[in-house]
Order: sequence, then structure tokens, then C-alpha cells
Amino acid sequence: MSKLEEKRRERLQALIQTDLPLWQAGVRFAGMDEAGRGPLVGNVVAACVVMPKEPLLLWVDDSKKLSAPRREKLYDEILSTALFVGVGQASAAENAPADVFLIDAVHGLGLPGEERGIIHGDALCYSIAAASVIAKVTRDRQMDELDRLYPGYGFAKHKGYGTAQHIAALKELGPCPEHRRSFIGHFVSL
Repeated sequence: MSKLEEKRRERLQALIQTDLPLWQAGVRFAGMDEAGRGPLVGNVVAACVVMPKEPLLLWVDDSKKLSAPRREKLYDEILSTALFVGVGQASAAENAPADVFLIDAVHGLGLPGEERGIIHGDALCYSIAAASVIAKVTRDRQMDELDRLYPGYGFAKHKGYGTAQHIAALKELGPCPEHRRSFIGHFVSL
């Protein structure tokens, strides 16, 4: 086993410490996370994922700790392994088959089961980390599409965050229809 693989296995063992007691107790649970709360443009994407106890995916981790190519590969692995994946808004009929929802940092969402908000959950919980990868890749793909629709803003590069490049493009081009007007008012006059 390589040092990298050994390090990943150690990381995975640390990451499943929240999930393991729930799996062992037979509790049906889901991990939830979002991507895109802070950017000036694009959707906020939420993901809900129910991962099986086996097989464990070696590279599951907080999406921010993974390279874009690694996230893309892992996205497909999660989709093919997960018992349930929900993205975006879901009706009550589409709720995850879970009694407990492990959510990155928030609670009180009114879900049909127990909600457990875990601060830094995407870095501490396997199921939330899997949801973070699904949310991040989904949103990044949306931003790549917006970059094709609205060239000049650099959406594929900064993913809609308020970088110097993005602010400069806003000042030069003005907002596109996808900009969050309540956010960009702090940077440019509308």
C-alpha cells in the first residue's frame, strides 16, 4: 500500500466516525450539504446523499479539499454507489429514505426526521462529505454553462465568487440576468 493510499485510509477512518454508530445501530440516515451560498451569481445547490456502509469510497472528503478532476471522478462513483442522491429542491414525495439527517452546520429545516447539524460536517462526516462533492460538482457544472452563455465574466474560473476579476467584469459589462442583484449592489451600482 502506498503512503498516499495509507493516508487516505486513515482519513476515511476518521471521516466515518459520525456515520459508523448510525450504520451499526441500523439507523437510516442521510448527509446533506450545499454549495454556492456566497457567490454573486448562480444557484445555491443542495445535495442529500444516503451512502451504504460498504463499499466505502476512499477519496470521499470535504469537496473543498479535493481537486476539480478528483471531484468529477468521485461524483460518478458516489452516484453509482449511493442508495439515494437528491439535488436541489425536492418535494415531500422525493425525500430521502432516512430517519436522521446529518447536515453541514444547519438544522431546523423541517425535514421529515431528526436533524443533526454538524459544524464543519463536510470535513467530519462521510455522508455529508459525499453530499458536498455532489453539490459542488453540480454547481461547478452550472457555472461552466453560465460561462458559455455569458462570456467575459470568467464564471468557469471563479465560479461566481466576488473575486477581483469578477468585480472588474461586473463594472465593465454590468450584471448578467443570473447575477444576484441583492449581492452585487455592494460592488457596483445598478
